[in-house]
Formats: sequence, C-alpha cells, structure tokens
Amino acid sequence: MSEHLDAYAAALAAQGYGRHSIREQIVVIADFSRWLKQKRIDVQALDSKVVDRFLRLRRRQQRVRRGDPKALGRLLAMLRQIDVVKHQPPVADTAHSRIVAEFQRYLLQERGLSPLTLLNYVPVVEQFLAERFNSRAPNFAMLRATHVTGFVMRHARQLSPVRAGLMVTALRSFFRYLRHRGAIATDLAGCVPTVPNWSLSTLPRFLPAASVERILKCCDRTSSVGRRNHAILLLLARLGVRAGEVVGLSLDDIDWSTGQITIRGKGGKSAQLPLAADVGAALAAYLRHDRPRSATRSVFLRHRAPLVGFGNSSTISSLVRRALKHAGVESAHKGAHVLRHSLATSLLRQGGSLDEIGELLRHQSPNTTAIYAKVDVTALHTLALPWPGGGR
Repeated sequence: MSEHLDAYAAALAAQGYGRHSIREQIVVIADFSRWLKQKRIDVQALDSKVVDRFLRLRRRQQRVRRGDPKALGRLLAMLRQIDVVKHQPPVADTAHSRIVAEFQRYLLQERGLSPLTLLNYVPVVEQFLAERFNSRAPNFAMLRATHVTGFVMRHARQLSPVRAGLMVTALRSFFRYLRHRGAIATDLAGCVPTVPNWSLSTLPRFLPAASVERILKCCDRTSSVGRRNHAILLLLARLGVRAGEVVGLSLDDIDWSTGQITIRGKGGKSAQLPLAADVGAALAAYLRHDRPRSATRSVFLRHRAPLVGFGNSSTISSLVRRALKHAGVESAHKGAHVLRHSLATSLLRQGGSLDEIGELLRHQSPNTTAIYAKVDVTALHTLALPWPGGGR
C-alpha cells in the first residue's frame, strides 16, 4: 500500500485539502495497510466489504474518526481508477431494476428529459412496482385501471398538491413508456386520476423589489465565500436563473467578448442571456480573485475540500435561505425560486409584457407565465366588472 500513498496525497492536494487533513487521512490508511498485512489480504483483493470489516473493528475500538470512511472510500476509488483493484461487478439486478433502468434511458435519450426530472419520476415507479408485484417479475398484461387508481388514491392524500401532481405525471409517463415498448395494450396513462391543483389558483411566490435589493445589499462581501454567494444571488435575482442552472453553469458558458451567458435549462435546452453590468462585475471579480484553483470547469465551487462544484440545487436554496435570514427579510417561501418569481413580478409592474417575461424566464408555454398577471392588480382593476348596485 505504501507505494500508492504519494499518489493519494498528491490527489488530495490537487483537490484543495490542507496538510493537516491529508496527514490524518494518511494515518488511517497506514493503519488500514498494517491490518491488511495482519489478515494477509492482498491489495488486489480489496473491495468495500473489506473496508467495512476494518471500520467495524475500529468502531469497536472507538478509534473511528468522522472522516475515516470517506478517506478509505477515496483510496478504494483511486486504486480502481489506476487498475490496482478490480472494479466491483454490478449489483445483481432484478426484473424491477432492469425495467426502471430502461425507463430512465428512455426518458434521458428519447424524451430528452433532465436527470433532475428522473429524481422525481423513478421513486414513484419503484414504489408502484413494489406494491403491485412485490418481488415478482412484473406481468404488465395483468394491470387494470383499478390498480392504477387505487395506487393514486392511497398515496395522493398523504402528499401536497404539488407532490401529488408529480406522482401522477410520473405514472402517466411510465405507462406511456410501457405502451411504447409494447408491454401493455391498454392506454393506462389515461386511467391515472387527475389531482385537483387548478391552474392559476394561487399567487406566485415573490418578494417586493425593495426586499430583494436588501438581500443583495446585506450579503457579506468581505470574504471570498461571501463574494461567491453575492454573485450567485445576483444571477438568481437579475436573470431569473434556476438553482439547478446555477449548479450546472460552466466556465465555457460565459462569453466575455459579447457579454452573454449561456443557461442550460430543462430538457437539455439552452438560451443565451445578456450579462447585466452588476452580474458581470460580480462574476468577473469572483473568478479573478476568489474562485479556488481547480481542474473542474464549474463556475461556482465549494470553498472546502474537495474543491468541486456544488452537488445539487438544494445547496443554492440553502444559500438563499441564509441570505433571507441575514437580511431580516420575512418570507413564507425561502428557496431559490422566490427570487425568480420576484424578478418576473417586478418586471411586470415596471411595464414588461408577459411575452417578454416568458422569454427571459425561458418558459415553454405562455400558460406558465400567465400566473404573473394576477399580481398586476392595477391592470386587473380595469378588467373587473362593477358589482351590481355598487355604484349607488
């Protein structure tokens, strides 16, 4: 094992780990190496089960530190990458897992859906298969409309209208896929009940323009992390970028010569937006002075090792939540999307048309933008009919 320690340490240093952290990881790996010798386990025979055996022993001895499992996991991944350790064979698949995997490929390759969409669809399909067929190989020819409606009725009452809507959308997509591949002859997608969640029945979640400016002004710009967060908040507030789009933003997406930024949105679609002066200035300052050195092409990076891009959009929503709290802005909705809604509402009140707002927010359907008409109370007054007898 000793001949691989230098390569491991160099890889950690390249990812931004400090000397103290690298030293602690090397110590646990050295202990692991000695244990392997005692047990006469060859390095080539390493796998996750061997690592788990070692960690269980350390736990009994109360010698496991918080970072030890991850350190050994990184070591195992590196040894696989350089072919010292064989890649683990794939987990024995089942009829259910094969169907779900094929459905995922269909959504990604043929439908062109975002990987984030799969996070909403797959759990629903897995739950339906588990409840309907248990561990048996699914016989889709036996499915009936009552099986579909029964599943929806059982679970919809436990979910919010939005989550219930996602559930029925996932089921419809799955049954269309089954019919597409010839697994069912009946259009079961048409049997999926509609969850009551009437279009335009609610107001969009937004903050007044003054509150948005307060959030931006109160953002701490005395530290590199604060300046990074300020640049992210500006992207959300000025361009209406979604949280997932911030996570996926690459250095190659910024064209400084034309002052444009490419946003890669839902369904693999991309759009070019002009960089507002304050957004461009904040991005340039972050990239020049505050972005850690890293081989990754993500624009925004973690400021703690490993120096990689954010894992998912929830990190951006957490950042917005903290910014709201720091600025003392009260809001029932605290995620990143509230800034997108706030931008649309502000533009509408400044005289922007729904078509212009839909183009900026990259809505595929005008109906998605139509909800913002509800916040333009002045314009709605001109459309409202007088109450009978109200003029007396």
